[in-house]
Amino acid sequence: MKKTILGCALAISLFGTSCLGPNQTFNKLHDWNKTVTSNKWGNEAVFLGLNIIPVYGLCYLADIVVFNSIEFWKGETK
Repeated sequence: MKKTILGCALAISLFGTSCLGPNQTFNKLHDWNKTVTSNKWGNEAVFLGLNIIPVYGLCYLADIVVFNSIEFWKGETK
């Protein structure tokens, strides 16, 4: 079941809109992660935690499938 869902998500992202958008949601999460603590080890711990929980993966998937598609169809991408 997981392989089917992953395959569908991959197919949609590759053949859906063909839009390489700005990935603003993923970039905002990444920028927040860089400043969440004042030291690099704390930021690394948060980064690993967000990858174990799959926040980074879900955020990137939502960016590709949903948000970039919306921007493409609204004509807001360059």
